[in-house]
Amino acid sequence: MKILVIHGPNLNMLGRRDRALYGSKSLPEINDLLQKRAQELGVEIMTFQSNSEGALIDFIQAQSPQSDGIIINPGALTHYGLSLRDALADTALPVIEVHLSNIYAREERRHHSVVAPIARGQISGLGWRGYVTALEIMVNIKKGDW
Repeated sequence: MKILVIHGPNLNMLGRRDRALYGSKSLPEINDLLQKRAQELGVEIMTFQSNSEGALIDFIQAQSPQSDGIIINPGALTHYGLSLRDALADTALPVIEVHLSNIYAREERRHHSVVAPIARGQISGLGWRGYVTALEIMVNIKKGDW
């Protein structure tokens, strides 16, 4: 089983970016925690981050045919990234949307997600642990234990 873990714009700045909102872990630290949990679960993950919507789409289109699911934190593209949403939908894979902060406790403009309607579920506000939870849930979905 292979799961794609995709990080959108500005997530490369985690650990230095508003720690009160996003936590103190860097993106490499989060990816390491995910790799460790994936090994424990007996699955492969492939992580990718870009600040460019086009690069995210190119990655999804190239990697999704050999993959079983997608975990994505679209960052600000959550609210307006329609071409990213379409690329995710076109894969026909289960998608779990993750946000480190609770987007519903923030500014009203952040309350709407264009990804949520095509996602199997959304995890918001649990910090880096949301990614690990999403991985565990995705594995259960793919094993039919959902």
